[in-house]
Amino acid sequence: MTHRLTRRSALAGGGAAALAGALAACAPPNPGEINAEPTIPAADGKVTLTYWAWLKDLQKVCDVFNQSQDRIHVDATWIPGGNSGGYAKILSAVAAGGGPDIAQVELRQIPEFALAGALVDLTRYGFDQEEPAFDPGAISQAKVGDTIWGVPQDTGPVAGFYNREVLEGELGLTYPKTWDEFYETAGAVKDAGKALMSLDPSDGSYPIAWAMQSGAVWFRPEGDGWIVDMVGEASMRVAEYWDRILGEKLLNTGFGAFSTPWYAAAGDGNVLSAMSGSWGDALVSTVPNGAGKWAVAPMPTWPDGYASGGHGGSSAAVLANSQHPAEAIEFLTWMCTDPAGIDAMIEFSGIGWSPAADYIGEARQQPSEFFSGQNYNEDVIVPMAAGQNLEWTWAPLMQRAQAIIGDGMTEAVTGAVPLVDMFANAQKEIVEIMQTMGLNAEEAR
Repeated sequence: MTHRLTRRSALAGGGAAALAGALAACAPPNPGEINAEPTIPAADGKVTLTYWAWLKDLQKVCDVFNQSQDRIHVDATWIPGGNSGGYAKILSAVAAGGGPDIAQVELRQIPEFALAGALVDLTRYGFDQEEPAFDPGAISQAKVGDTIWGVPQDTGPVAGFYNREVLEGELGLTYPKTWDEFYETAGAVKDAGKALMSLDPSDGSYPIAWAMQSGAVWFRPEGDGWIVDMVGEASMRVAEYWDRILGEKLLNTGFGAFSTPWYAAAGDGNVLSAMSGSWGDALVSTVPNGAGKWAVAPMPTWPDGYASGGHGGSSAAVLANSQHPAEAIEFLTWMCTDPAGIDAMIEFSGIGWSPAADYIGEARQQPSEFFSGQNYNEDVIVPMAAGQNLEWTWAPLMQRAQAIIGDGMTEAVTGAVPLVDMFANAQKEIVEIMQTMGLNAEEAR
């Protein structure tokens, strides 16, 4: 493989033909070649699109669209979640010259799918003209450089979900507004024999969200390559802070949020919060005897950081073998920006945060009985979505990167390797992996 610079240039600058050519020597057999061809015009007659996703009841969403017109018909097929076999199924189908028109791809996985030649460059079809209709924090995660590789389907701006009855009523504390306050509150809750929060020691998604909010940009397109910077000031203050939290054992690290033991502890009032993407509301709402006792608060902040980090989210991507990308984009723009599409995805599929710029969904504009009567979506989640780090770019190996961070978190919890060292070690390992993949990658200096 000798196309290191060309591959990165294609991803950063949006050169679809260059991407296809660079992948020829290293992609799976018979990858889609749509990006190397002239754009395909919309069909004259009726078109049927196929859509693979793990969203539940997605066909009901498609049927709302199907019933609204008679030119484009969409058929949805359920597949396992991405890392549970869905991604392998999608990539194998594309490599064999087939596959659906559209597939669900997590936002963090978009660059890896683009690098594999599996996606259509949506910018070539004028999709960048639709960008203002999308939430900036959503569309930024579907891009590499100036090129848009997927239609954001939902996101996960981080907020705090907490037991107001115990934290405020019993302990006389408030949910922390800053990370300094978080440290103090965690200590006070521990002194009361409870835990403010519980962390899965192997979950690498949390350090990523913390670093993103702090202002870090771990993977930065520069020239013809990637600069990997996990040891900058924004990252190091996160590492030093959480080394202190973990070293003083201020939180529970025996189990993660939304696990069976977490629900038992949360129901008993012994674990008082979860820090999660906005989609966590549905999971917190099943805490035993929690109705009316819980509330939602903004993510604690740094003085010069962002309002929130990102935790989860997916795109609907047009796959490279699709013969109807224009029609696929038309449907996906409707699904992800039109109020009828957003409402249908919330009602039938339970999506995370709406990707639309100006519509969160009718169901999310009402006060919540479970969350103490708060209109928390409008009052808390909207500002969290608006306060994202738009410079953050996902790299084409996020599954492996998150696993490396997760392993490092486990070592940090046990005290074997502090996070300040783990971030540096992870940076070196990730750069080596990227170089092995044929990418031009360097560590930040």
